[in-house]
Amino acid sequence: MRCPVCGNEVSETHKFCPRCGAAVSGEASGFIMATTPSIPGYRIKKVLGVVTGLTPRTRGVLGRFVAGIESMFGGEVTAFTTELEKARMEAMERTRGKALNMGANAIVGLDLEMSDLGFQMGIVVVSATGTAVVVEPEEKD
Repeated sequence: MRCPVCGNEVSETHKFCPRCGAAVSGEASGFIMATTPSIPGYRIKKVLGVVTGLTPRTRGVLGRFVAGIESMFGGEVTAFTTELEKARMEAMERTRGKALNMGANAIVGLDLEMSDLGFQMGIVVVSATGTAVVVEPEEKD
């Protein structure tokens, strides 16, 4: 199966595209996530509340080794880029799942944040927070 947004090949078991995050199947298809406080062409019918998805991530020994070698040459550290992208998608999917469980069909005001827990452990926490809402298309005149 292919993602309807980016064309990426997606496994039948996935609800969302691992590359762009678009819904590819099931009840999540048609679900809207926006960083803006409103969605053009839609009216917020009901506000259900705040939803948050968190995912803590770390690289294993091999990942840290590869990142160390990449950092010696400068430029992008792809070992971390891949892991951070996975963490972002997972946090968004967890947020979407919580909103769906509340009866929402959209999230507005989505905010993504990353923080380092430090402690020399290399743990990064990715957080996705937004407002779960029920939207309906605006009537056209």
